[in-house]
Amino acid sequence: MPENTGASYASAGVDIEAGDRAVDLMKEWVRKASRPEVVGGLGGFAGLFDASALKRYERPLLASATDGVGTKVDIARKMGVYDTIGHDLVGMVVDDLVVCGAEPLFMTDYICVGKVFPERVAAIVKGIAEGCVLAGCALVGGETAEHPGLLGPDDFDVAGAGTGVVEADQVLGADRIRSGDAVIAIESSGLHSNGYSLVRHVFFDRAGWELDRDVPEFGRTLGEELLEPTKIYSLDCLALTRLAPVHAFSHITGGGLANNLGRVIPDHLHATVDRSTWRPDPVFTTVGELGGVERLELEKTLNMGVGMIAVVPQESVDVALATLADRGVEAWVSGEVVERGDHAEAVTLTGDYAK
Repeated sequence: MPENTGASYASAGVDIEAGDRAVDLMKEWVRKASRPEVVGGLGGFAGLFDASALKRYERPLLASATDGVGTKVDIARKMGVYDTIGHDLVGMVVDDLVVCGAEPLFMTDYICVGKVFPERVAAIVKGIAEGCVLAGCALVGGETAEHPGLLGPDDFDVAGAGTGVVEADQVLGADRIRSGDAVIAIESSGLHSNGYSLVRHVFFDRAGWELDRDVPEFGRTLGEELLEPTKIYSLDCLALTRLAPVHAFSHITGGGLANNLGRVIPDHLHATVDRSTWRPDPVFTTVGELGGVERLELEKTLNMGVGMIAVVPQESVDVALATLADRGVEAWVSGEVVERGDHAEAVTLTGDYAK
């Protein structure tokens, strides 16, 4: 009879050596995503951040957010492109933090894979680190978990959590909004990281398109369009708060523009948004046309070309638009805040999109 061989972690499908190799490869990128307040380096059991930096605040409030990128990871997997999905992760987290006026300080990440391919994991972390640099925050730690038997060898998912800080008397939100305020729309870079279950269903299941299909309307392949990273707004929003009064931000993610903007509109007020003030990128109209998706359903699922909203006093509009333009960010006045009156909903989208 053959000699009985005992079970091991490796025989169960977990490769510790590959995990160690992945950590070695990612260290270079994590070092680039730092801040002066970060203490120590990668490899400890916890990331350390010097909180004495918060002494300059009168009453610092810590803000926390966590998120993932949903089924967009399936596009990255099929494309074999792993160094952009991290931008999406950072954007989904830090742009939630900045909505209340918080400066993102640091992030941690969690990467779950079916099998550790060191170069692949390092590429994901590279994207996260680059996103943190764009957001002005540090990547202080994370975890890579190998789940053989639960995930296929090429399957993976990512999640992250971030912490920011804001002065208590500078917290933005519904209590600052007044009737007469202007609603400024800030362009998205595309689909960002929401609605991909619908998008994938339309392009792959209903239309039968392939990722390498060249789409003239997009000016690139379908896969390249779908993998376009989420725009990271945190530094632009913070710059805006320093140069112009801002009453509120709204990060346009799952649920669409009306639902997310409605979260910062007080009960006695109503915001109108005029669709005719912008033209959504072709990817949005293509999803609608290919899938026979009604406009309301599209607007409930996708950002339709607006990734962030700023609500500002009318007298601050020119400064706000100029500030964003100077930073290379396209923005425009898309609506206004009025008394609620007979409006049942917090936000109404009016008119038709520009052609």
